[in-house]
Amino acid sequence: MAIDRARAALGQVFFQRCFYLFVGLLVLLMIALLLDPTPRARMLVNAINLLTDVAAVAAVGRSRWSFVIATALAIPAMFFQIRGIAEDDATRLLISWTLNAALYAVTIAYLLRYVFQRDVMTADKLWGAAAAYLMIGALWSLLYAIASYFEPGSFVIGGNATTPSFNDLLYFSITTLTSTGFGDIVPLLRRVRALCVFEQLTGALFLAILIARLAGVYPPSPPRQPGDETAAPAFIRRLRERTRPPPP
Repeated sequence: MAIDRARAALGQVFFQRCFYLFVGLLVLLMIALLLDPTPRARMLVNAINLLTDVAAVAAVGRSRWSFVIATALAIPAMFFQIRGIAEDDATRLLISWTLNAALYAVTIAYLLRYVFQRDVMTADKLWGAAAAYLMIGALWSLLYAIASYFEPGSFVIGGNATTPSFNDLLYFSITTLTSTGFGDIVPLLRRVRALCVFEQLTGALFLAILIARLAGVYPPSPPRQPGDETAAPAFIRRLRERTRPPPP
């Protein structure tokens, strides 16, 4: 079928699927945080976000249904984001934020299921865990943007209630996820504060569960028995064999 061929072709391009998703998210974060929110910079962030959507489809679309769901969310999200920025239409941007948030939520759920499978921990799974962590921060920035759309003035910056730009919300989300909290952007309304607390708990629990998962992959070595040379490290065993006197 055409869906299976498209999924296979995308998988060949993005061989290390989770790695490309992690790089796309990292570049998106850096560009969004370093550039001023000018129209040209917003278009650049939009272009990188489109590539992130494609990488998310590649990472999630390892089965037919997951590929269909991710594609069905990514294509309209791209469309409404381009139209919203080109026409400066807040309603289209809201639709794009909502679809992107749904795509990010689906991708995070898939990545967590993939990473925490009872199987060998591979490099792709580690990149998937790192991508999921960054995607949590991006997801919450979209949730903050949606909350600011319905309730303007939900944040305080420099002592003034205002509606931050998406770049500022992304910065605020990352500092909240990592429990840094510089205090330059403060949530004002209770519902937004609840979102902040939920993000902080999610970030802390994610790292704790991931460390526990990594610790469970490598069980402790069995206790050494007296005189058991096989329990010694390999280089020590080779040294003993070299220094051992030849038989008479």
